[in-house]
Amino acid sequence: MNGAVFIYEYAAYNRWANQQVVAWLKTKPADLMERETPSSFPSLKQTLTHIWDTQKWWCDVMQQAPTEAHYGRIFPGTMEELFDGLEQHSAEFAVLAASLSESALEETCTFSIPYVGEFTRPRFEMIVHCVSHSTYHRGQLVTMGRSLGFTDAPMTDYMFYLLMAKQS
Repeated sequence: MNGAVFIYEYAAYNRWANQQVVAWLKTKPADLMERETPSSFPSLKQTLTHIWDTQKWWCDVMQQAPTEAHYGRIFPGTMEELFDGLEQHSAEFAVLAASLSESALEETCTFSIPYVGEFTRPRFEMIVHCVSHSTYHRGQLVTMGRSLGFTDAPMTDYMFYLLMAKQS
């Protein structure tokens, strides 16, 4: 597998993992989605919102579109709208990654991170970072769920995706 194929696969994995987490959380009581739980963000809903917002931000950067940071925003819609939005955007993220040629993956983009500075990095690094970032926060969702009494979190490891989920 070459580097470009890995990037395409990694973005597809991100989509699948977000689908697994959404399917799991859809089975839980809606009132628990906003219950305060110690973590980076104070609720499952805000953590999901952050994953979605960050994916959107990196997609904009990779397309050199204007970006707007929404760190810590409260999603105004329903949980169903949040679930649907995250799943839809995860699909768009995977499609964007798969549409990039090897040379486009190597191309650099300049972006500014609020309060940190301006940077120039290749698109393939942005994709790897974005998926790693989502993985980090999916782990938090599992831990937050555990503190709320959820004991049936899905397996969303990359290797599990490659070995099991992709075979079905």
